[in-house]
Amino acid sequence: MSMVLGISLIVFVLLIVLVISWGIRMQNRLVRTDELCGNAMSQIGVQQATRWDALTALADLTKEYSKQEYQVILDAIAARKNVGPQTSASDAQHQDDLLIQSFGRINALAEAYPDLKSNAVYIKTMDSVREFENNVRMSRMVYNDTVTKFNRLIREFPGSLIAGLLHFTLRDYLRDDPGKKDMPDMKGLSAR
Repeated sequence: MSMVLGISLIVFVLLIVLVISWGIRMQNRLVRTDELCGNAMSQIGVQQATRWDALTALADLTKEYSKQEYQVILDAIAARKNVGPQTSASDAQHQDDLLIQSFGRINALAEAYPDLKSNAVYIKTMDSVREFENNVRMSRMVYNDTVTKFNRLIREFPGSLIAGLLHFTLRDYLRDDPGKKDMPDMKGLSAR
């Protein structure tokens, strides 16, 4: 009888050890994936900061053409916030919207002043803007893919048990503006 009790105790202890080690592995996996989400959001912030720098350069070019537009663009630049690992998807989207509005103002100004549009620095900076836009798109895709993996870990059983105990919550996706579904008018972006 004591041998059966001893074996039962060993099996019970082994089961406890297996459950605890599974819980630790799951917690580590959740933490790693959560960190990847934060890193992906930081990458978006880096790309947006680069776009803000390009916007500042474009604003300097517009200064001699329209003081009013220059000031509006500077106000938008002053309103910007840094996007980092703890930034929500809606805050990152708001920053993106500010950038798009400011670039739209510069494009309208370039249409009104053809000599600005033919300026070599303007052309080079707008080419850079296109590159930055592609980088942001890629960063957004990486973020959303990472969020999908993280949210799946949280929602699927048995990971949902550990996620609930450790207060991991679903992350929001970055969403495209419904108005962006139509192809934008590229006439204002091209000086050629």
